[in-house]
Amino acid sequence: MSKVLSTKSNLQILFEDNHLIVINKRAGDIVQGDKTGDQPLSEVVKEYIKEKYNKPGNVYLGVVHRLDRPTTGLVIFAKTSKALSRLNTMFAKKDVQKTYWALVNTKPPKVKDTLVNWLKKNPKNNKSTAYSKEVPDSKKAILHYELLKSLERYFLLEINLETGRHHQIRSQLSNIGCIIKGDLKYGADRSNKDASIHLHARHITFIHPVSKDELNITAPLPEDALWNACL
Repeated sequence: MSKVLSTKSNLQILFEDNHLIVINKRAGDIVQGDKTGDQPLSEVVKEYIKEKYNKPGNVYLGVVHRLDRPTTGLVIFAKTSKALSRLNTMFAKKDVQKTYWALVNTKPPKVKDTLVNWLKKNPKNNKSTAYSKEVPDSKKAILHYELLKSLERYFLLEINLETGRHHQIRSQLSNIGCIIKGDLKYGADRSNKDASIHLHARHITFIHPVSKDELNITAPLPEDALWNACL
């Protein structure tokens, strides 16, 4: 399976108005520019906006939050500075409820649980290690998971984050022996053909920063036999 990246003509737009645009990110898309120099999703969205609305000059687009490159699912971008500053505040206050789905290789010890760890990031290998108690330069990480479905060889977990740490879900699940399918960095024995991992930002609930309406947005799963089996 070859990797299909997002372009201005194949963007999966889940919501759009004057202030926000919510995209279903593909595996391999980087949300914001990095040292690879690959075109980030933020630039693709700007190209789409420029073309669709025939905008002259530079297009404003604010990056509100990120997803790891191999992860799929919901990403919110702000089309106005007012929306960006309000969304930044909402994320900081944890007023945005994000739900993830993950397919892991081992049944978790409990059907439902809260994991509390201290995560320490190693910039050299871009990896976070989960500790059971505080260590120097570590940050507290809390997530809640629930087992939704057992497949033949994999287990579908629904995850809600209380904190937003570097590689938090990947690191904390790996720490209890539940390795996300395809996640070589955190212990998977083989990669997925398209370099994705089976971690998907599935659902988001928040109050629109300008209209004040409640938004509930669900991102369709990637086209994949295992994900299809989860529905």
